[in-house]
Amino acid sequence: MTSSPDDGTRAAIDIDEGVLRRVLARALSRGGDYADLFVEREQDRILRWEEGRLAEALLNRGAGVGLRVLSGTRTGYAYSESFEEAALLAAADTAAHVADSDGAAVHAPTSFRVPALPSHYPERRPLETGELADKVALLARMQEAALAEPGLLKMQGSYVESRREILVATSDGVLARDVQPMLRLNCSVVLGENGRRESAGSSAGGRVDMEFLDGRPELEVAREALRMARLRLVAEEAPAGPLPVVLGPGTSGILLHEAVGHGLEADFNHKGTSKFSGRIGEKVASSLCTVVDDPGLPSDRGAINVDDEGCPSKRTVLIEDGVLRSYMHDRLSARVMDVAPTGNGRRESFRHHPLPRMTNTYLLPGESEPGEILASVKRGLYAKHFSGGQVDIARGDFVFDVTEGYLIENGKVGPPVKGATLIGNGPEVMGRVSMVGDDLTISPGMWSCGKRGQRVPANVGLPHVKIDSITVGGTSTGGGR
Repeated sequence: MTSSPDDGTRAAIDIDEGVLRRVLARALSRGGDYADLFVEREQDRILRWEEGRLAEALLNRGAGVGLRVLSGTRTGYAYSESFEEAALLAAADTAAHVADSDGAAVHAPTSFRVPALPSHYPERRPLETGELADKVALLARMQEAALAEPGLLKMQGSYVESRREILVATSDGVLARDVQPMLRLNCSVVLGENGRRESAGSSAGGRVDMEFLDGRPELEVAREALRMARLRLVAEEAPAGPLPVVLGPGTSGILLHEAVGHGLEADFNHKGTSKFSGRIGEKVASSLCTVVDDPGLPSDRGAINVDDEGCPSKRTVLIEDGVLRSYMHDRLSARVMDVAPTGNGRRESFRHHPLPRMTNTYLLPGESEPGEILASVKRGLYAKHFSGGQVDIARGDFVFDVTEGYLIENGKVGPPVKGATLIGNGPEVMGRVSMVGDDLTISPGMWSCGKRGQRVPANVGLPHVKIDSITVGGTSTGGGR
């Protein structure tokens, strides 16, 4: 992408359908059995606040077209940053070479049909219509909220908004369009007290418009970052050893996303490299667990109306009452496994080919009250928030850092702890879920998911969940009894 002055203007995608048909015909000219074009135009506005002032203001723009050809299980891909027909035909020639026949097995469409799409993120007041000065003032208010905290040593804030317009044209005659807004507010702070320093951050946002900012979310983001940093200043060392663990609602769903969700993406499964490969119809978790991938959460960070292959988005039940029901598919994995795509073909940009990816992945609520779950634990760990982790997809093993955790003592939340990690195996841990809360919570808009060098927005959710035993890595030897 390129940077330009912040004048707030943008252009719309406009490619003649005749050009699209001719480019698809060229892409199929060597015998490919499917082809598509992915056209993208994106504009990002980035404001960064540091040391009491606006440190950076950028408007980035990018546009281009990705050309893909499938020949059996092989993929040819090329892209162009030009919308000129000659450039698109040249890219189509490159992608077409994945096929090795001289004759076209599939004809380009003579016309296109436009699929009916949902509207999961309506815009009444688009983000780019807001005044730049008001967005800078938002960051100033974020700093003012942070300065109210004793011991503040440093505060950084950012405001990032984007507008992504896409068009997908396929050789089976689909022509789909979508406009995808996105906002993310970030605040990070450093607090000091009695010679100790602790940092923390917080975020909020989603596929929202200017109405979201009317509620002053910047103040809540700053207060949450301060709360987390203050908590770490007084936290004790975490215990180590096998313990019952209660996962808090909302952001702890990142454990589900990483330890289970990635293993249910179909590319890993048709290659046999996932712990869940070949297990459709088998019990893979506690009967209390139903896991879904749902792109339809209104205005959520992981919401999509259509995936990046032109398939309308839909809710997919992955695990139902502990039984594996489905993987998440893009077009390629669906053809390999002879099933229908699930609308999970996603890509970072026109420079990347699509992969099976999650949208909003969460565990459905159960019947237990949160207080009842905590009361069932004599001594354990309450893991409320997490940062990232490491996962071995093939074996299902994971390690996660707990950024907000507490001891549970005699059924009550006790003192905060720091330095805790959760170590386990995704399918095994899912089998040890013994209680699921009735309080499903979706995380604030903060997560981006990485896979094979591509990052896409995603989100997670979880109610309170009790895991009977999981290995806790910590620095104190007083736990585990």
